[in-house]
Parts: sequence; structure tokens; C-alpha cells
Amino acid sequence: MLELRQHKERVENIQRQIIMQPTYSQLNTLCGGARLILLDANEFIPNRDFKNLDAYRGYGDHVNSYVRWYCNRNRKVEGDEWDKLYWQTYLNGARARIFNDYLLFLEHKREPRKMFYKPKIKQFEKFQLIESYQGMLDDKYDILCISMPPGTGKTTLLKFFHSAVIGWFPDDYSLFYSHSGDITRMYYDGVYQMVDDALEYAWHDIFPDLKITSTNALMQQFNVGKYKPFPSLQTTSVGAKSAGKVRASKFLLTDDMIGSLEEALNKNYLDKMWGAYTVDALQRKTVDSNNNPCKEIMQATRWSTQDVIGRLIDIYDGNNRVRVISIPATDPETGDSNFDYAIGGFTKEFFAKQALLMDDVSYNCLYMQQPVEREGLLFPEEKIMRYKELPTSKIERITAQADTKSTGTDFFVLPVLIKYEGKDLYYCVDCVCSNSSDYEAQYENSANLLADNKVEDCEFEGNSGGDRVSLEVDKRVLEKGWICNISSRMTETNKEARIYQCSNWILQHVVFKDKKLYTPKEPYGVMMSLLAQYSTSGKKQLDDVPDTFANFALRIQRRKPRPTRIINSIY
Repeated sequence: MLELRQHKERVENIQRQIIMQPTYSQLNTLCGGARLILLDANEFIPNRDFKNLDAYRGYGDHVNSYVRWYCNRNRKVEGDEWDKLYWQTYLNGARARIFNDYLLFLEHKREPRKMFYKPKIKQFEKFQLIESYQGMLDDKYDILCISMPPGTGKTTLLKFFHSAVIGWFPDDYSLFYSHSGDITRMYYDGVYQMVDDALEYAWHDIFPDLKITSTNALMQQFNVGKYKPFPSLQTTSVGAKSAGKVRASKFLLTDDMIGSLEEALNKNYLDKMWGAYTVDALQRKTVDSNNNPCKEIMQATRWSTQDVIGRLIDIYDGNNRVRVISIPATDPETGDSNFDYAIGGFTKEFFAKQALLMDDVSYNCLYMQQPVEREGLLFPEEKIMRYKELPTSKIERITAQADTKSTGTDFFVLPVLIKYEGKDLYYCVDCVCSNSSDYEAQYENSANLLADNKVEDCEFEGNSGGDRVSLEVDKRVLEKGWICNISSRMTETNKEARIYQCSNWILQHVVFKDKKLYTPKEPYGVMMSLLAQYSTSGKKQLDDVPDTFANFALRIQRRKPRPTRIINSIY
């Protein structure tokens, strides 16, 4: 193994000989140098010397990129010889256990329309998916947890990773674990094709000395290389009675242990899956051929705060050896799709349609990776009253209620509600709902809302500076030429108790817009999402929206006149 300084001297010596532009021979020599640098980098993994690992690998990638740039320009004119050298730079990385290079080289024979990885590079890099998988290979992490919406490629990416692990660690064996035998069968078939199909994939070019030596399609297992106590790839599912049949020495790969909404709604089933994971799956782990503990990759589409991946995230919170990646369907700020792949992606319009068709809780779980504990929901979708059109009767009152933002992720919430004559209902027609820390924008947006909707009176929660905010908003409302009776009131009761106390009144007296009348990203959509996901059994919740309506309920009840009782005189 050479010092990095020595590698650099060799590369620079070749570059000094270059006149105008490098020859094929010079680039070929540099490509060979890059291969040695990348292989030497892996020598630092056993001691977790990540500083040197990154330095060697960074320089090796730099040399590879230099060669690749000239080859890419010349192969369009000169042909096959330059094209082969271009792909040799990726083969260097693939053989040196660089996952990105492996993925690109493995598929380079495929038709572009059939490729899995290349059309998704932009999105996968943005959310550090490949970097996290690489961290598992480099021993930076022991556990990797990934949650993504359904159909976005997480299981297929895991197949590619498993196919690489089989070649990089031929003396070890890994286990894929999922909720059903159908899923494990598709997984087995997919990985087997990557390793076996030389026309479609370049696996044998990366690992020319390895081949499949045994298969057992019934048990969904196959082995690569010499005999091992357990095959290179094994699969099993929940309830498959796997004791003694399967083991994992390198990676335990768990994928979607919950298969349906009905299962997610069943607390007993969620407890059962946790038991299956801890008592069954984890017991399959052993040590690898270098006596290192088996690592875990757990991935899922989120269903509940109590699903397996959710419990793991809670248990290992703050552990820097555990990497957690959660990718929502759309960007929370822009609303753009996070999975608008170059080929076979999902547009923001697709996700908007899904949001319209599904209840807010299910959409937030499956697509936004914001699991909610459904048990104890105070405002379930089926109980929320909605309107498509406002009543035509005379307006009796236009009012509003405000909950101001304090710190962190708190929301500023200000709904406008209209009461019509002859109805004991309040129609929520507009709102401000934002967690922005731009207080000047809050004042301006609130004043515009109150003036534009001709709100007659509004109460601000006086806690956490709410009285000051009410004065600022009142001043701006007057500047806009409208008069609104704005007041503030301190709240003293327990917030959770207050929300629970008023939940039935809110469901019986507040009517919200039909879902077709707003989009998920506009303030009204954000407000409804936060209301729908509030649960009495949840943790770390954003309770500003339900608390705003709870304070509104208490305010309305305070204003109601008490019935007059005539008491007969005792004289």
C-alpha cells in the first residue's frame, strides 16, 4: 500500500508529460493509478480511519473523473477503444466497493429506457441515499433506516445493493426479510437476474472469478462462490418458521413488514410485527467472515408511529451509528415532487391527486412519511363536517381566532369563521397557518386576512407575547381602512385537556371546506392536515391548530347567555 503522497507523485509525473491533451496510453495509465488508489482506500475501513478513507477515495475519484472527461469527448469520435476506457473508470470504483460506480457500470449495457439508477441519480443524490448505503459499506453506520412513498424504487435499490454485496463479500451471506412470501419471491427473482443475466447486466465483468454455484428456488436462495454454511442470498417472511433455516452474517435486510392499512390500524398486529422483528428476524444475525457483527438495513413505507421502523428510530434516537432517511413525496416548501425521475417518475400533480382521493392521515403516512398514531385521533376524517358551498342565508357574524407562534416548529394559526342566521354552525372560510419566523409577514398576512374577510371581532391567545401581536395586527388592520374588535386573552387550562374537552363541540359546530376547494400546500390545506393528525396518544405533536379551535369553542360558550330561571319565593 502506497502513501497518498506517493500516489499523487505518480499521477502528477504522468500529467507533466502531457502535451496539449493526453494520449490514450497516458489516460490508460492514469486509469490504472486510480484503480490502485481506490483499492488502497479500503484499507482504512477496518480501523474506521474515515479521514484517510475519504482522502484516498476523493483523490481516486478525481483521477477517474479526469480520465472520464477526455474519454467521453473522444469516444464520440474515436469509438470503442475510448468507450471501453470510459467505462473502465466506473469499473475501478465498482471493484473498489463504491456503490455509485457499481450501479452505473452494472447497467451500462441496458437500454436507457430500461435503466433503473441513471434516471434517478439526481433525486437519490439529493437525499443522500447512495451516500448512506456507502456509509454502511464503509462501516460508518451499523443500522440504516429508510422510509419512502410506495413505488419510488426503495426495494429495487435494495436488490441492487444485495447483488453488489454478494460479489464484494463472497464468503458471507445476507438475509432479506419481509411481510409476505410474494414480496420475497419477487426480490429473489430480481437479484438472481442481476447476478445471472450477462446480456442485461455487467455483474460478471465486475466479478469475473465468481459464479452461481447452487440455487434453491423453492426456498428462494442461491449461493455464489465456494460453499458456505448458508447461501449468499436468502429470503424469508413473517411467520415462515425460519428457525435454523436462514442466517445473516453481513446484512439483515428488512423491507415493509406491514402490508396493508388494516394491519396498520390494528395495534395488536403492530405489536406482533415488533415481536416478529425482535424475536425472529434479529435472531438470524451472526458475525461475518472477519468476525464483525451483522449490519441492518430497515426500510418501509410509513404507516404508524408504532410500526417497526418507527420504534427503531425512537430507540436509537441520537445514536450516530444509526442513519435515518425519510423522504416525503413532495418538497414541504415548494410542493414540487421529490420523485420526478427522468424516466418513470411521479409528478406533483400525481401526488396532489393522491392527496385529494385519500384522507389526510393516510396520505401523510404513506406519502409524506409523517406517521400518525391513528388510535386516539380526535378529528378523524369521517367525522369532520365539510361544505362545498356556503349557505345563502343572512350572515349573523364574522369572527376569527388566533394562536400565535412562539418558537421552533410552532405554527401561527388564524382561522376566519362565519355564522349564518338560523344555524348553530361556524363555517371556516379562510385562514393563516404558517410556521415562518418572519413576524412582520405574520402581522401583514393576518391584517390582510381580517380586512379582506371583513372580520368583526378576533381573539388572540395572550400567552407567549400574543397580546403584543394582537396590537401589531390591530394597528395594520386600521391602516387598511377596516375596524375589527381585536382582543387578547390568557389561557390557563392544560392544553391537552382543553383540546380533548372541546373536540366534540368542534366536530359538531365547525364546518370546513370540501377537500376539492383547497390544495394540501396552501395554508388551509396545512391547517386541515395538522387538525386531522392530532391524537391523544401521539408524541411530539404540533397541537397549534386543534388548540386554536378549542379556544374558539370556549370563547363561543362564554358568550352564550345563561337561561333565566324563575325561583318561587319562600315567603
